[in-house]
Amino acid sequence: MSRSSGRGIQEGFSPMMKHYILNLNPTAKHEWDRCILRDPLTAKRPDIAKLIAEAVGADTGSYLVSVNIEVQVLEQAAAPQSEQLSLSLSEVNVSTQFREAA
Repeated sequence: MSRSSGRGIQEGFSPMMKHYILNLNPTAKHEWDRCILRDPLTAKRPDIAKLIAEAVGADTGSYLVSVNIEVQVLEQAAAPQSEQLSLSLSEVNVSTQFREAA
């Protein structure tokens, strides 16, 4: 439902449906790893500006655009749990003593 005004500017909107995997890890060491958006097929991070430019078209110029982002969670996977190995101090001491005796 686009219509062109007298100045050649495309009005309306170009609907675009994209799917991404969002990984949230608020305890990540680096800030840039705390919120990651990736393409599910290529695992690349999307270039949002490029996607908007593709929707606008190839004409050179500056555009005031309105971008609507609708987020719908399709599936949620639980975050992997860190494996922790616990040893009691007596087990460590016993194995050290066996190595020293040998």
